[in-house]
Amino acid sequence: MLQNIRDNSQGWIAKTIIGIIVALMAFTGIEAIFQASTNNKQDVAKVNGEEITQTELSSAVDMQRRQLMQQLGKDFDASLLDEKLLRDAALKGLIDRKLLLQGAADSKFGFSEAALDQVILQTPEFQVDGKFNAERFDQVIRQLGYSRMQFRQMMTQEMLIGQVRAGIAGSGFVTDAEVLAFARLEKQTRDFATVNLKANPAAVKLTDDEVKAYYDQHAKEFMTPDQVVIDYLELKKSSFFDQVTVKDDELQAAYQKETANLAEQRRAAHILIEVNDKVTEAQAKAKIEEIQARLAKGEKFEALAKEFSQDPGSANNGGDLGFAGPGVYDPDFETALYALNKDQVSAPVRTSFGWHLIKLLGVEAPQVPTFASLKDKLTRELKTQQVEQRYVEATKQLEDAAFEASDLAQPASDLKLTVHTSAPFGREGGEGVAANRAVVTAAFSPEVLDEGANSSAIELDPETIIVLRAKEHLKPAQLPLESVSAAIRTQMTKERASAAAKAHADELITSLRDGKTPLNQPIDGQAWKVTEAATRNQEAIDPAVLQALFRMPKPAAKDKPTFTTVTLADGSLVIVRLNGVNEAAAPTDEEKAQYRRFLASRIGQQDFAAYRKQLEAKADIKKF
Repeated sequence: MLQNIRDNSQGWIAKTIIGIIVALMAFTGIEAIFQASTNNKQDVAKVNGEEITQTELSSAVDMQRRQLMQQLGKDFDASLLDEKLLRDAALKGLIDRKLLLQGAADSKFGFSEAALDQVILQTPEFQVDGKFNAERFDQVIRQLGYSRMQFRQMMTQEMLIGQVRAGIAGSGFVTDAEVLAFARLEKQTRDFATVNLKANPAAVKLTDDEVKAYYDQHAKEFMTPDQVVIDYLELKKSSFFDQVTVKDDELQAAYQKETANLAEQRRAAHILIEVNDKVTEAQAKAKIEEIQARLAKGEKFEALAKEFSQDPGSANNGGDLGFAGPGVYDPDFETALYALNKDQVSAPVRTSFGWHLIKLLGVEAPQVPTFASLKDKLTRELKTQQVEQRYVEATKQLEDAAFEASDLAQPASDLKLTVHTSAPFGREGGEGVAANRAVVTAAFSPEVLDEGANSSAIELDPETIIVLRAKEHLKPAQLPLESVSAAIRTQMTKERASAAAKAHADELITSLRDGKTPLNQPIDGQAWKVTEAATRNQEAIDPAVLQALFRMPKPAAKDKPTFTTVTLADGSLVIVRLNGVNEAAAPTDEEKAQYRRFLASRIGQQDFAAYRKQLEAKADIKKF
């Protein structure tokens, strides 16, 4: 338990930064913020007057689906993802995000752009050989669907929310009495003994009339499942790759565009004097000019940076910011940096952070790949663009044709597709396309099942669309007694054998409590299995027994143990005899500190959850 507490009480800051960079807050669907189309602004909700659009929600759902698939692995069955639950969760995440950002704004939370720069520059995922790499940065954020400006905006919002979370969750505290009470319960051990009573199915005698009576009483449990057989058309994106070609001039144009985006990397160092509520503009400028004068007299830039720079992320490294390309720094900072020659120091530069002296430590020219090395990649990308367009057009054509047709024959002919037929499957799904939850939902929808209409297009995965219609509806029917009698006998035998064992156990416990049976006397020929000082996480003990043990009341005296029974999965019984409760020694200072961090973290999380609930309760939230 102590190790669990230690693991769960690590710094929230590290977890927040890692969560932002690696997971990118998948649960909130933040990608939607930046991909809202101006052509589709239909609102799905408003939070205190700020809208959430349908496009935002759709993007959030898509992002959630991708993140879940990525986290759960390639073998995860996507059909298990319930679309309604995904949508509800995504919308709740977007609403929560709006509320927290509004709360941060109302509470005047903020941070410097320099702090954001340092987070980005020092993030391992954006580094190569331990140094920030602009190409790596661009590659990572492109894969996640962001431009540089969008990513900075997202990070800005996450850091604001992180400040709110830290301000509330980080303020949780517990009293010494609460820590000691938790430690007393956590470290408590128990002395107990158990004896197993086997259920005896062989002693159970069932008549045919009893089986028939059970069958009649539970008739609804013995029905064939409601099943359907579907016909469907499957449109796959991959089928279009052989239908498109790429011209040489298109490849050359793509190559020129690819290499034109490459930029040199510049390694900068700087000395920053901030302008803030304690340091005026004039004071900061005077200080940077004083440092400039000392540089002119021959003092080392690195030494002065360590002594004076107010950028905590780079000062200890002599102001070194590592290599970066265009678009990373403040525009005024970047303009000054790109005007320098190697080892040259700029004049004082004013940015939104304060006054800087900037030194150019080195320049790396971009490595331009050859056309031959990129040809296959560019060919795939250009083909993919054409395929995407063809696929979108074919999907729209399939949807329109299926909507207008009374069967699937005409759409199949129009798009040169094959009509497939599934095996029967029920509402729990089946194999093949029937393993997809959206397919099952559509197949059993009133429009398809009752009205005989073709379904709308259903996305099996990002590269496969199907349209279906019901071919046959196999309605539930009563199963004959002969086909289920064996299962009924097995179930009734198990229940009665377990009930007999429970009755026997109750008689034995009564005898033990009354003193008619000595406490340590074997029960039905079995000796008691004694365990001393069992902990809440004791190994080699059935969890059900362990859970029951720590719920039992403390014995009134050493010769007055308490008893309970636990029914195991196979129907057998365990009699549990609690002999005593052992209070642990007082926790050490280290243990108390760990317990305190664990409890404070838990209380802080509860406080933050309550804060979110309060924001929600006070907000004007409209869902459309």
